[in-house]
Amino acid sequence: MNEIEREQRYGAHNYAPLPVVLSHAKGVWVWDIEGTRYLDMMSAYSAVSHGHAHPRLVAALTAQAQRLAIVSRAFYSDKLGAFLERLCDLTTLDGALPMNTGAEAVETAIKAARRWGYSVKRIPAEKAEIIVADGNFHGRTTTIVGFSSEPAYRADFGPFAPGFVRVPFGDIDAVRAAITPNTCAVLFETIQGEGGVIVPPDGFLRSLRDLCTEQNVLMLLDEIQSGLGRTGRWFAYQHEGIVPDGVMLGKALGGGLLPVSAFVARHDIIDLFEPGSHGSTFGGNALAATVALEALDVMADEDLPGRSAELGEYFLLRLRAIHSPVIREVRGRGLWVGIEIDPALADAHDLAMRLLRRHILAKETRSTVLRLAPPLIIERAEIDMCVGALKAVLAEAEAEQVTA
Repeated sequence: MNEIEREQRYGAHNYAPLPVVLSHAKGVWVWDIEGTRYLDMMSAYSAVSHGHAHPRLVAALTAQAQRLAIVSRAFYSDKLGAFLERLCDLTTLDGALPMNTGAEAVETAIKAARRWGYSVKRIPAEKAEIIVADGNFHGRTTTIVGFSSEPAYRADFGPFAPGFVRVPFGDIDAVRAAITPNTCAVLFETIQGEGGVIVPPDGFLRSLRDLCTEQNVLMLLDEIQSGLGRTGRWFAYQHEGIVPDGVMLGKALGGGLLPVSAFVARHDIIDLFEPGSHGSTFGGNALAATVALEALDVMADEDLPGRSAELGEYFLLRLRAIHSPVIREVRGRGLWVGIEIDPALADAHDLAMRLLRRHILAKETRSTVLRLAPPLIIERAEIDMCVGALKAVLAEAEAEQVTA
């Protein structure tokens, strides 16, 4: 029994991995069990933004694991405070609640928004509403999939929690029309990653900020994938010069080594939590705090947001210069790209398989979009390698259409 067969035999079939078995990685490269090298153009959905096995992060992890890892939040540690302070400084917000996964950060934001709605805005009990977007992806918990518009995420998992209202993403008039006296928050991704790397219209986040302030509604932004340098700024909302009332972080926060997440918000929101109202055995542990703080330091010292801005512009220019009928649109920001494929001419999954055969790791999303999001340490030569491979597989797909 090989490794693929073993995983399929004993694992739940909740993923459909590409047929490659990876064994080790360094920087932007990963190797399979046979020693073949691949260029990682996924970076674990931004979790590996620093590159695989960054030496400073591995050293921080190793040293702290030998000293103190987990004692639970029943006690203070000498590592958590500095991490939380850094998060507040970066976001210019006031307080942070650490968790583990991105979905936990979103669940924390939902609880905080509802409590703020009842305690501060005085919404009647059990009536609070949160506005979310069509095409959203915020995680896999039953609450979160309950307000998804994707049938595959919801099927047979109900009944779902009420209190969510969906509107089209990027439509400020739809948000305005959906707000009622019971609206406590708007919860959006700044860019919809799983939805196909959908970038909202210019000015949308600024208009949303103004609308939320005007209507006394919290503006909560999910920056789990888009944050921490991915789009060419520390946070994607900074492209429009705004500050939300609360922000969810994760993925790259763990430096590609650990699951680390956080909800960061204003004092009047975060201070509504009291002992017993929320928590996690692993959230904010000393090991996670140490690695996350070092991850933020590395990102600043190596100016990874700046690299993402510069190389992302180069990447988008090269991709948009490809003339192929298979490509409907190339969209993105920084080192985060979605290539919309004409389903009549090609299949995004098939293109990912073709790229795999050329030693490029990529994956489709929403069946018609090829998503590319490499580690932020990638070099121009490696971007050129990816573009060259993509041109080749597009040419193959075109040729097969001609002969079909």
